[in-house]
Amino acid sequence: MKGPTRKSLRESAIAYSLLWPNLLLFLCFSLFPVIWMLKYMFFKYGGIGTTEVFTGLENLKRVFRDGIYWQSVANTFIYALGKIIVTIPASFALAYVLNKKIKGSGIFQSLIFLPTIMSSAVMGLVFYLLFNVYNGEINRMLMAIGLISQPINWLGADHALHTLIIVAIWGALGNYMVYFLAGLQQIPQEVIESAEVDGATGFKKLWYITIPMMGPILKIILMLAIATAFNDMNMILVLTEGGPYNASMVMTLYAYKFFFPVSAANTVIPQFGYGAALSFVSAIIAGLVTVIFLKFSKKMSDIY
Repeated sequence: MKGPTRKSLRESAIAYSLLWPNLLLFLCFSLFPVIWMLKYMFFKYGGIGTTEVFTGLENLKRVFRDGIYWQSVANTFIYALGKIIVTIPASFALAYVLNKKIKGSGIFQSLIFLPTIMSSAVMGLVFYLLFNVYNGEINRMLMAIGLISQPINWLGADHALHTLIIVAIWGALGNYMVYFLAGLQQIPQEVIESAEVDGATGFKKLWYITIPMMGPILKIILMLAIATAFNDMNMILVLTEGGPYNASMVMTLYAYKFFFPVSAANTVIPQFGYGAALSFVSAIIAGLVTVIFLKFSKKMSDIY
């Protein structure tokens, strides 16, 4: 039996040399933080310079007694649902129209995609100025056209979560539009032409040809949308910091605040152990949602 040739060994060496950097980054920035979190969720630990105190399951018990956290979980589901049920149909509609090769479609695609490449921090700051209750441009325009008689506190307790959903939809439309455009362009033109020969109208082609053939990529897009919505934090941190009175707090931001606490006196000590426990429970919740979605999508695939 012949051993590996010099050429195959060289090819293997090249392949492994290309894989090692990615593997090293994965170990350092993905696997190690997970192991670190799983360890410290059983400790009371305030960071470098503090003593690790083993507390067993106390951090996990505290999570289930924490009313603010479960409010943040409910807010996360509302935020994710509101974002997804508007963004996915709207981005598909935009992609469907712009895929028609109408004049200027490239310019519209670029403009709609532009928010995707903006920094979340910059986006949050811009919308903070727009939605400001006293001198914000949104209130000024609505009052100018007579839709409202007095300024609305868009970032107050009653409206903050809805405002975040609006901003999230604006930021995500272009991203998912590009995914849908890629899927629409993969549909064989022969299938569309055959449907037209059989007398299919525009709506029938959309309902019976385009949407079913978009099924596989739609599943991927929905998976990405769910994962992104459950992990959105940066824009919320800049725009509302989870307030006021935790009205717009989401579960990832709540866990983040125990790792990087902020106070006026800058005296709050980090609670890494409890933050790790919050992160663990949040990951389980997001994982359960993902599993349910996968089960549901598999059943839908079996039906259709």
